[in-house]
Amino acid sequence: MKTILVLNGPNLNLLGQREPAQYGSTTLQDVEAMCVEAGKRLGVAVKCLQSNHEGVLIDAIHEAGRGVKAGSVLGVVMNPGAYTHTSIALFDAIKGAEVPLIEIHISNVHARESFRHHSYISAAAAGIVVGFGVDGYVLAIEGLVRKFHKS
Repeated sequence: MKTILVLNGPNLNLLGQREPAQYGSTTLQDVEAMCVEAGKRLGVAVKCLQSNHEGVLIDAIHEAGRGVKAGSVLGVVMNPGAYTHTSIALFDAIKGAEVPLIEIHISNVHARESFRHHSYISAAAAGIVVGFGVDGYVLAIEGLVRKFHKS
């Protein structure tokens, strides 16, 4: 069974308490459980990781890329948080690791502050899910499976 890595960037550990009007009341643990359940339904394993540290996320992307090449990993679903708008290093990691990645954002970043309108990640992503709340994680997993899973 192939694995999908679900990565969450900085401050997403605060889901459920940080700006609930913007992000809702669902916790990161709830999101991770939704992702694991979606994976079971779709016949893939789901591994989740959250970090507030860019290097940890880069290392996880590199590891996922090695897993893709070995045939054990299908790809990555990633909510890069604020690193979306600042991290050329994450862009380089995704491109360098040659890992299929779906970028996900809980809110519609294009309807928010102008600094959130640009993503360094999007140019390296196989797809983007924006503005569907936490349900976007499940949509991203489904999209990754549909686009890259070969039975």
